[in-house]
Amino acid sequence: MPTRVWDYLPEYESERADIIDAVETVFRSGQLILGESVRSFEAEFAAYHGVRHCVSVDNGTNAIKLALQALGVGRGDEVVTVANTAAPTVVAVDAVGAVPVFVDVDPRTYLMDVGQVEAALTPRTRCLLPVHLYGQCVDMAPLERLAARHDLVILEDCAQAHGARHHGRPAGSIGHAAAFSFYPTKVLGAYGDGGATITSDGEIDRALRRLRYYGMEETYYVVETPGHNARLDEVQAEILRRKLTRLDRYVAGRRAVAARYADGLAGTGLVLPETAEGNEHAYYLYVVRHPRRDEIIEALRGYDIHLNISYPWPVHTMKGFAHLGHAPGSLPVTEALAGEIFSLPMYPSLPPGLQEKVISALRDVL
Repeated sequence: MPTRVWDYLPEYESERADIIDAVETVFRSGQLILGESVRSFEAEFAAYHGVRHCVSVDNGTNAIKLALQALGVGRGDEVVTVANTAAPTVVAVDAVGAVPVFVDVDPRTYLMDVGQVEAALTPRTRCLLPVHLYGQCVDMAPLERLAARHDLVILEDCAQAHGARHHGRPAGSIGHAAAFSFYPTKVLGAYGDGGATITSDGEIDRALRRLRYYGMEETYYVVETPGHNARLDEVQAEILRRKLTRLDRYVAGRRAVAARYADGLAGTGLVLPETAEGNEHAYYLYVVRHPRRDEIIEALRGYDIHLNISYPWPVHTMKGFAHLGHAPGSLPVTEALAGEIFSLPMYPSLPPGLQEKVISALRDVL
């Protein structure tokens, strides 16, 4: 059987009874949309992060898009972010009519180089959008200072950072709001699509609730402001409620997998992940680096090991964002990483035998 970077079936087998019970609970509840499971999940997810509010939505892209709208970011505003991210981060910025402004990333952590952010600010800058990539957090203190000094809002992209901490604070609890994805591969993954935005600001919370429900607030038939149909369904909410109680266990399992990689791959020439000071890494992905990346990936296919690249095409090089006018070489670290990084199998139920197969094959190839 092929070894891949992610497989949900081992987890499902161990949690099957609880997942099936979650579905049965919703089907017997008498309410399939915006019912008790959604309300409970939102309260519990907010409490986990130490914030006051959570508004669940249908996917992580809309979590970012609606959060930007709730924060007052719109047409012509500039949003400072990175191109070393999944495209949905930037798709959401574009969807509200704002302009993504890219800074490069740190060559050690692959996270936003916060030292470049101030030079990227203009009178049109409205939002800072740090992406907590691969399972650890951007250095937030400099961004908080910049935001306070220039009257900016901070939206954390936490799609890859469930369970991560930064100087003791949960990822997502630092900015004005934070967006999460519950795509099945995530540290906290649904059995389908899902997303949420968290905040401690009551006005942002109310705006988000209107935006996800056509723009309606009190009465179904009265639109207060134009909105969307972007609700998390009850089945996914109930499954996520159950899985949230196991989130810390998932993170511990991922850290154990990461520790085995660090031990088994030492001395191979691979650049292994580095945890930034103050971070507690959740290891959504285990991303390594090597100048012969493509050759290594191809060689591992001979061992029936199929690896992934996160991400081979930086967003600023994609045809769909050519209008932003970034010439090759404009983000040199991001572009260099795109040719060298790749992801190893990483999920908490990864069998040690399969992980040893990956480690042994890499040692052979290298």
